[in-house]
Amino acid sequence: LEDMIPRGQLEKKIESGQIEIAPLAFMRGRTLNECYIILDEAQNTTIPQMKMFLTRMGFGSKMVITGDITQIDLPNPSQSGLLDAIKILDSIEQITFCELDSQDIVRHQLVKKIVSAYD
Repeated sequence: LEDMIPRGQLEKKIESGQIEIAPLAFMRGRTLNECYIILDEAQNTTIPQMKMFLTRMGFGSKMVITGDITQIDLPNPSQSGLLDAIKILDSIEQITFCELDSQDIVRHQLVKKIVSAYD
């Protein structure tokens, strides 16, 4: 967030509750209304964690879920909540999936070569 919001402003937004950073484990039992919700590194969620997260969406909210299915760190990669969600939710009209490839890398140019070599 500090890449987008100066530290002082960010701290004020966190203190006021306008921005909340919370571990996935703290989402259970909540409904998030009028929120923009980001789940990062979703490739490492389990299937139950992903379902729990997705069902937190309240009225007026939007969710963005990011993850790299080539970097799953779970003991059983086939149990990734992100992989499961892609398979199950792909046909729902209000849900959009956006896949990026090495052309979309905005890090050091060498990273593109590394990703391509691993592909």
